[in-house]
Amino acid sequence: MTIPRTIRMHENDNVAIVVNAGGLPEGTIFPDGLTLTTRVPEGHKVALVDIAQGAPIVRYDVTIGHALQPIARGTWIEESLVGMPAARGLDDLPKPVRDRAPLAPLEGYTFEGFRNPDGSVGTRNILAISETVQCVSGVVAFAIDRIKKELLPNYPHVDDVVAIEHTYGCGVAIDAPGAEIPIRTLRNIAKNPNFGGRVMLVSLGCEKLQPARMFPAGSIPIQAPDTVCLQDAAHVGFGDMIESIMRTAEKHLAVLNERRRETVPASELVVGVQCGGSDAFSGVTANPAVGFASDLLVRAGAAVMFSETTEVRDGIDQLTARAADDGVAEAMIREMAWYDEYLKRGGVDRSANTTPGNKKGGLANITEKAMGSIIKSGTAPIAGVLSPGDKLQQKGLIYAATPASDFICGTLQLAAGMNMHVFTTGRGTPYGLAAVPVVKVATRDDLARRWHDLMDINAGRIATGDATIADVGWELFHFLLDVASGRKKTWAEHWKLHNALTLFNPAPVT
Repeated sequence: MTIPRTIRMHENDNVAIVVNAGGLPEGTIFPDGLTLTTRVPEGHKVALVDIAQGAPIVRYDVTIGHALQPIARGTWIEESLVGMPAARGLDDLPKPVRDRAPLAPLEGYTFEGFRNPDGSVGTRNILAISETVQCVSGVVAFAIDRIKKELLPNYPHVDDVVAIEHTYGCGVAIDAPGAEIPIRTLRNIAKNPNFGGRVMLVSLGCEKLQPARMFPAGSIPIQAPDTVCLQDAAHVGFGDMIESIMRTAEKHLAVLNERRRETVPASELVVGVQCGGSDAFSGVTANPAVGFASDLLVRAGAAVMFSETTEVRDGIDQLTARAADDGVAEAMIREMAWYDEYLKRGGVDRSANTTPGNKKGGLANITEKAMGSIIKSGTAPIAGVLSPGDKLQQKGLIYAATPASDFICGTLQLAAGMNMHVFTTGRGTPYGLAAVPVVKVATRDDLARRWHDLMDINAGRIATGDATIADVGWELFHFLLDVASGRKKTWAEHWKLHNALTLFNPAPVT
């Protein structure tokens, strides 16, 4: 006989979510006497008490909405019954807690990585070919296909060749406010630790994003960009262009092939955390486990980035209280205010974030989604804030301001310098990146079983009681070290799945 189960996140909550796969039918009686007056799908909320019209609906000890009509105990709280609360104002927010005890150091953990000339460490050894403009993408793709077939086998210590392909570079207002974001993003992606400190660039010649603007003097401290310009008069026909790219690539492959893994401390990890295809279990299983692992990484001296502005906006009061100092709190408020204005210009607000899949998975609105998303950041003090496209310069827990779009967030975290990526999902997504390993964490047993060859870690065991948050957090921590060392591959790497990079460009397109 199936035992009906719910999960209540806090003793003050007046709702809980149904754990049972497939949901529960009307008339189900729980051990405490709660009887369902309607069917309740898996992951969706059930009222634990009678809730009056206009009264708060509380989950995570936070008001996630107000009842739009009276809701009886045992009723399925559908999205249509929940009025979304107003956004928290950005004035009079909690100040950073001054007497917070630091997390205990975690010592002795290492991985095998590629040390770069600038001191950073890669988890992979990849030749990246940057592009100034979308116009060259087809040519570069053709060249890379030949490089992989004809050249890469001769350089066994190089893991891959990838294009930094994008849809920017021309047909844009390149001097407008906001245009600096995609430009510095492309510049900083080229300096990612997995690319060995060498920059190879393919330009068309007539584009607005000229190589000198993309890489001004001094922006690449180790080696000036090695540029192939397709409109160069020396190129006679398509074949000449391809040969020029291949000759330049072979020089870089020869240098990269000399690199070897060496034992480095876990503090050299730069981990970006993100969620996509979220459901009501995201904030119960996968994201808390990632938060536990985030704390372990910070204790080991590593850098961890959490992002997705619209998915933390509703918890800004929690975050300013966790800031390391007033400057960090003010920087976070500044990023939230900028994004509020950005959404306002587009005629939308933060409610535009939630997807049909989020709602089908039990998330009523962005406030509820945000509470589950923030948990990925763990409990460490927030040591710094990055604006979109900036490169990370410090260790600890960092808020990297990005849109919540999976693809834009991943691109911006790549530009910030991440060498490992953790991605949680409840609905399921084959998301991956070519430039950095992506570890996928499933929120539910059912997803982990069905997508057994796409999900790397099953956090659904937390909901069923077969594992604790700490169990899965430690499992993820050790898996990250193994993947970083090349001892293991993620499923996305195994299948060579990757999404296109997507630049954040708030400036006009001409």
